[in-house]
Amino acid sequence: MSLHSNVRRVTTHVLLAMKLKGEKIAMLTGYDYSFARLLDQAGIDVILVGDSASNVMAGYETTLPITLDNMIYHAASVVRATSRALVVVDLPFGTYQGNSMEALASAIRIMKETGASAIKLEGGKEIVESVERILSAGIPVMGHLGLTPQSIHKFGTYVVRATDKEEAQKLKDDALALAKAGCFGIVLEKIPAKLAGEVTREISIPTIGIGAGSEVDGQVLVLHDMLGITQEFSPRFLRRYHNLQMEVKGAVQNYIEDVRSQNFPNEKEQY
Repeated sequence: MSLHSNVRRVTTHVLLAMKLKGEKIAMLTGYDYSFARLLDQAGIDVILVGDSASNVMAGYETTLPITLDNMIYHAASVVRATSRALVVVDLPFGTYQGNSMEALASAIRIMKETGASAIKLEGGKEIVESVERILSAGIPVMGHLGLTPQSIHKFGTYVVRATDKEEAQKLKDDALALAKAGCFGIVLEKIPAKLAGEVTREISIPTIGIGAGSEVDGQVLVLHDMLGITQEFSPRFLRRYHNLQMEVKGAVQNYIEDVRSQNFPNEKEQY
């Protein structure tokens, strides 16, 4: 029997066992109670409370403005909805870079105030000290390499990362460093599929891809993108599984029409 259908609660150890058995890990972002409840009931393995909430929930152009308090609010909402999925929370920009003590304090706040299972940080060797300090407190850490949205002003673009030999080697070295430091998994974003496959085979911990091909151990997408709630963002790696934007707009337009025509409420819908 497959691991993902047999476990009552997904843990970091379950994800490692899935990698060893060759079972793919399914991960989606979640930011609120209602959607997280649906994701959990559907059997998703991991819910990432991503700093992408800055974009899809708050309407900012980048992930940079979202605060630690904002992330705690979203994460606590998600945790209250879940009984099976592993809940991972992004440490937002400015809460861990360059200061491992601040990184630990931020991670502790998330764990204490949300009840989440783990946190995620962007970066390679430059954040290893923070990773080790957070792990020393018993908090599981997931890494994130490749396109790192919190560094968008450094890169200046959202193009595919690690296409040249030097950057590809750095990514491999960073992945090995994060695995050695004790991360339980790494998100690989928008890198060549061949490179993602090589990294996946070279490290002992699970890799979760987004725009990183099929040779990784699992996949993640932004919920609002894959459901078609947002339509402005259409990268090659995004598969839309629904068109909720059209369905929701249609439902609201029908409601408006019924209210204005006095068709709602009818006799059966009043006391």
